[in-house]
Amino acid sequence: MKLTAAERVVEGLVLLEEAFVKCSKGKAFFGRDSIGYLDIALGCFARWLRFAEKAHDLKLLDETKTPNLVGWADRFLSNEAVKDVVPKIEQMTEIIKNLKAREQAQSPN
Repeated sequence: MKLTAAERVVEGLVLLEEAFVKCSKGKAFFGRDSIGYLDIALGCFARWLRFAEKAHDLKLLDETKTPNLVGWADRFLSNEAVKDVVPKIEQMTEIIKNLKAREQAQSPN
């Protein structure tokens, strides 16, 4: 059985859930009580996952399959140090629209 791209992403997120549980040891972040390097590296993708969910009507970060990761993403994206730096979904939608328009304008008819 061939998996869809979304199913493969969810499989990867389940593995990341396991890694989060081991690394965080019950704390809020991979770096334990506060955001660390791994949180920053992985947190860059958190908003893109939320964007993909909304844009394609998907559920990637699932409370039943990855409850700890869902909580981590929510804490990371709402953290004072992060929330005004990471683009909002509306801004990301505009960026994608602009990129698509630029691509269409450059492609030969």
